[in-house]
Amino acid sequence: MLIKIILTVIFLAIAVGVGIYSRKQAKSVDGFVLGGRNVGPWLTAFAYGTSYFSAVVFVGYAGQFGYKYGLSSSWIGVGNAIIGSLLAWLVLGRRTKAMTQHIQSRTMPDFFGTRFSSQGLRIAASIIAFIFLIPYTAGVYNGLSRLFAMGFDIPYEACLVTMAALTAVYVILGGYKATAINDFIQGIIMIFGIIAVICAVIASQGGLGEAVGKLSELPSDADAAVNGGFADLFGPDPLNLFGVIVLTSLGTWGLPQMVGKFYSITDESAIKRGTIISTVFAFIVAGGCYFLGGFGRLFGVPPTLANGKLDFDSIIPSMLSNLDNWLIALVVLLVLSASMSTLASLVLTSSSTMTLDLIYRDKADVDEKKKVVVMRALIVFFILVSLIIAFTKPTFIAQLMGISWGALAGAFLAPFMLGLYWKGVTTASVWACFVWGVGITVVNMLLGNPMSPINCGAIAMVGGFAVVYIVSLFTKKMDQKTVDGIFECYK
Repeated sequence: MLIKIILTVIFLAIAVGVGIYSRKQAKSVDGFVLGGRNVGPWLTAFAYGTSYFSAVVFVGYAGQFGYKYGLSSSWIGVGNAIIGSLLAWLVLGRRTKAMTQHIQSRTMPDFFGTRFSSQGLRIAASIIAFIFLIPYTAGVYNGLSRLFAMGFDIPYEACLVTMAALTAVYVILGGYKATAINDFIQGIIMIFGIIAVICAVIASQGGLGEAVGKLSELPSDADAAVNGGFADLFGPDPLNLFGVIVLTSLGTWGLPQMVGKFYSITDESAIKRGTIISTVFAFIVAGGCYFLGGFGRLFGVPPTLANGKLDFDSIIPSMLSNLDNWLIALVVLLVLSASMSTLASLVLTSSSTMTLDLIYRDKADVDEKKKVVVMRALIVFFILVSLIIAFTKPTFIAQLMGISWGALAGAFLAPFMLGLYWKGVTTASVWACFVWGVGITVVNMLLGNPMSPINCGAIAMVGGFAVVYIVSLFTKKMDQKTVDGIFECYK
């Protein structure tokens, strides 16, 4: 316990120290929100990766989908690396940096408002972002607190409050630059942590060959007479596995806190280096998380919740509970690193969106320092609302993330990406996609989730492209001179 406490205290002290170190660069809006648009490839790549993979992935997704699909859940990690990282950087990186800097956009709602000449779109996008980032944040708190309760035997509620307070401190002090520097430190911990944990867990099952052999002997959930599905290449349920890959990989392309990383990177050469770094990071961390979760069934059936469903979020903590103390300390730091970086990104995105796109959208003459003060106050507000949700102990982390990602990426992905490439996107088509993405997610939720939030989110994202394209064909085009001026940035 002493080892765990000392390592955690050192880690948290460094995080706060970085916040203090970065505070001078966080006095202006650009400095607080974007790090002055001068953040290098290593910091940006690690900021992208650590914002992507949090306790939601390590505890919620790896546990639940590893249990459902066995070793084939590793394909989710591969998809995250290739689609969610490599292709995202190749397709969005350069164009996002160039266009957002050209039109002086600081947030994704600001992009929609300026690119499509509509203050209404700016307001709607900021409200959607604020509302649907909250359940994602609550899911991160939930996963983090479960691991802390396992590692330190600290009450769930105490973990929530402590982590929220510490994250708020360094984000409020140093803004995006503090977040990016801490993300780099936290990313290194995550890489070494996941490798060490995988080796220890597999060793506890007698080695890789023995562990895979045990999985191959387990009966299928659908047919007790059939063995081997959990050790197969594509697992027992390839169709639903594909839905998870789409949601968790393609979804990052439409999330404000992820796309915002491209706003702040220095230049095109930095984007090329960042692409490689981010992809390698994702292969190690995401691939490792899901590979680890694939062995979850070897540790017994998870406990049952009050509603009769299995407690999937307890799977990873139970797999790790019997490791050596130093490894548990490393796991706690791993999840703490992943979660604090994601929380920092979420609260910074939400507060900047509300400040710049709602409160001060028409007040360009307002003092920069005043805007930064308001953003800091909203960070506290956003954290408090997320804490209230997390205190209710939502049933499953994965479902929280499915609702959040489905609505956000369903609404934003298609119009944002097509808006970077196609001059023909109309303002009406963006409105239609907002209604589509949020509508299908909310209706599914109100009906009791007849379609799983994961599959619903995947459909919302992919369907958004058809919505934007078809509506753009039949609605009023934007002023050609205005659009041509925006696309001048690529010449």
